[in-house]
Amino acid sequence: MKEMTGFIFSLTAMLAISIGEQPPLLAVKKTIKQEKYSRPSLPDHLKKGRPPKSKVDKRIFPVKGKKEDANTLAEGQNTQSAITYHGGPVMARGVNVYYIWYGNWTSNSAVAILTDFMNSLKGSPWLNIETTYYQISGGVKTPIQNSVTLQKSTFDNYSQGKFLSDNSIIAIVKRAISSGALPLDPIGAYFVLTSADVAETSGFCSQYCGWHSYMQVNAKKIPYAFIGNAARCLSACAAQRTSPNGNAGADAMASVIAHELAEIMTDLYLNAWYDGVGDENADKCAWTFGSTYKAPNGSSANVKLGSRNYLIQQNWINSTPSGRCGLHYP
Repeated sequence: MKEMTGFIFSLTAMLAISIGEQPPLLAVKKTIKQEKYSRPSLPDHLKKGRPPKSKVDKRIFPVKGKKEDANTLAEGQNTQSAITYHGGPVMARGVNVYYIWYGNWTSNSAVAILTDFMNSLKGSPWLNIETTYYQISGGVKTPIQNSVTLQKSTFDNYSQGKFLSDNSIIAIVKRAISSGALPLDPIGAYFVLTSADVAETSGFCSQYCGWHSYMQVNAKKIPYAFIGNAARCLSACAAQRTSPNGNAGADAMASVIAHELAEIMTDLYLNAWYDGVGDENADKCAWTFGSTYKAPNGSSANVKLGSRNYLIQQNWINSTPSGRCGLHYP
């Protein structure tokens, strides 16, 4: 009986194969293979260390460590290659600066510190470095003037939320202009300064501390900049935690503002002054401070503007044969 049963099972299996069916065991194996799990890939902006892609063509001020560390280059020391002119426009007539204080700046001394900073830059030896640059239009060479004026400031109470993209910065500037809070100025430069609770998700604190670009408003091209509050990430965007004006975030922002202003003036539409690797003038001296002195509270400073001490980065003096970093010109 056992032999007959075995014979019947074997005959049944052979018949199944002959008509295209598979034995039960093989069918189970095929099912397992078909249901093999594959992990879905994450979007690029959620992968660790990969910020969301931006369509804004911008030039960044890198976080500390991405360039030479502070004070590793002495004042006047030559670094990298010469900077060259590529034919684009500069802000030769000087600049009217407009601040947009974005977020919560209530009772924050940064408002006074950075207002005083911009009001004191005009005519300074540091800004005079910009006069070593020029534009050529119609065969006429026009040097940049040592002139910058803080024309007006406005406040924006989180109109774009607390998590900003590069396009959010554009929206903030356009809103300030379209609402009449700020004018559309042909020689204006618009600085969006964010409070410490605001993130710029394309890389603030991980890749950069600020950046600049330009946009078109009502058929006019205008330069603008993002300046994040370094208090959000002092280890990445501040040279020191005890600062000359008692506000480490604001004092660090002053250096980033100086960096972006210098580059806006000399590379307005990103096609004027830069070197063989694409670095603009302030990039070539990022995180270098030259000769420093002690401020009254024991912190380091290197320039006195008005009644305040600041620690701001050096700028690239465009002199022959290859230029150098410095805090003043001549």
